[in-house]
Amino acid sequence: MIPFRLVLAALVAVPLAAPSVARAADWAVDPAKSRIGFSGTQVGAPFKGRFTRYDARIDFDPAKPEAGKAVVLIDLTSAETGDKQRDEALPQADWFNTSKDKQARFEATRFVAKGGDAYDAVGTLTIRGLRKDVTLPFTLTISGGTAHAVGHLDLVRTDYGVGQGSWANDSMVALQVGVDIDVTASAKSGG
Repeated sequence: MIPFRLVLAALVAVPLAAPSVARAADWAVDPAKSRIGFSGTQVGAPFKGRFTRYDARIDFDPAKPEAGKAVVLIDLTSAETGDKQRDEALPQADWFNTSKDKQARFEATRFVAKGGDAYDAVGTLTIRGLRKDVTLPFTLTISGGTAHAVGHLDLVRTDYGVGQGSWANDSMVALQVGVDIDVTASAKSGG
């Protein structure tokens, strides 16, 4: 399990392209330089958070992005926003309900080159057992054997059952949640 950052499981996988000498799936994420974050609005005030634990398997060849795949499992119990009351509420039944399912799963089934350093990761996101199709746009830069991906995705939390009961509307907490990824990975040697 690699420590990392996010909210709403929404979480998301990050495809990382390899230099031409690296084979697909030869990537090691650097948790000290990577982050999955989330943002929202509660009672009109914006807030930010992150997930501190996740595990990612990335198989991506820049010469054949459509054949790439990625699976990211996010530990929903690791959500942090810096607000004690909010952080204690997130694992509860009305929000992530981690007593039933502790993980969000993003599975990219293909990547689409959009031109330049822009890509889309196309796949599904599952939170609280609800699976939805998503497309994560991101930019990718490669320097030597290091790849850096940055992306943003907007989600509606109630599409995933996040926010039950009195939290199911936007009167206290906005329905839209932003998910931001900032991932650095290195090509593994010996590939």
